[in-house]
Amino acid sequence: MFRSVVLLIIFCCLKASGSIAQQIEQSPAAADPASANNSLSAAQSLARPTEDWTKLPVDRAVLKPLLAGASLGKADTPSYTRELVRLEWRHGDPIDLYVVKPHSVEKPRVVLYLYSFPADIDRFQDDGWCLRATREGMAAVGFVSAFTGVRFRGHAMKKWFISELQESMGSSTHDVQLILDYLAARGDLSTDRVGMFGQGSGASIAILAAVADPRIAALDLLNPWGDWPDWLKTSPVVPEEERAKYLTPEFLQKASIVDPVAYLPQLKDRALRVLQIMDDPNTPPAARDKIAAAVPRGRLVQYKDWAAHRDAWRVTGLSGWIAAQFGMKPQPLAAGAANRLP
Repeated sequence: MFRSVVLLIIFCCLKASGSIAQQIEQSPAAADPASANNSLSAAQSLARPTEDWTKLPVDRAVLKPLLAGASLGKADTPSYTRELVRLEWRHGDPIDLYVVKPHSVEKPRVVLYLYSFPADIDRFQDDGWCLRATREGMAAVGFVSAFTGVRFRGHAMKKWFISELQESMGSSTHDVQLILDYLAARGDLSTDRVGMFGQGSGASIAILAAVADPRIAALDLLNPWGDWPDWLKTSPVVPEEERAKYLTPEFLQKASIVDPVAYLPQLKDRALRVLQIMDDPNTPPAARDKIAAAVPRGRLVQYKDWAAHRDAWRVTGLSGWIAAQFGMKPQPLAAGAANRLP
């Protein structure tokens, strides 16, 4: 009796398997492997929405924390604490963030620092820089943009900051907003109104980020890049052998969406200072003039050369101007500090 029952069960299973196999063979997907692959790709696309670099506000439903602030080390000095934190919201693109907090303030206000491509993160490891950035009693938070420094790893060698200009600018604009989310969640920093210092491409990204995020209340910008048609045409940052492909209508159309010249007029409601050094080689005169024309009235400062800019730097230093925008009294520079670059 038991053997008969077992044989009956096996028979039913074989019959069901044959029926399922027949259905698979008769299905369009089985008859057309390409159709099956397309269906799978479509399902994967629906499951993994892509980041939209044409929109400045970040889509937090797309970029979700994969690594929400892993501490990689901390250095404590008599004046400040420097912590290295790793964040990640794109697979294979971690962001190393230096958070430098002065001991003099319990919950300091934040200033973000973003320097120009191709600068790396080594500046934020320098004790002199940390002292200058925190001497006003504000926390300094430094990082690098997409396709820059340590974030260039993992990309194809032919892809770099300029070749992927829309992605470089758009994704870094999203990064700034998500970094502010992380800093706010820490609880040890004041992030309702933050400052941001940017230089070169970092200044350009700061403009886009401030348009997208009202938490950025004060911007100090040095030699921002922009006006991409003129900039790409003659800037020495662009290799001559690659220049032609960046002047095509298709490339320029994509770049126009992340051109800071289009967004500068929208920052009339912020504390804003745009500094231009007239002999800066990276920004061609035509682009520099269009950037200057887009700056809201009274917010532009121009220096004839780097020496003139350094003389002005002696007054406020790295963070003094931003500190003044928040009602803080700038502290005097230490001897020799004004001779160093920001």
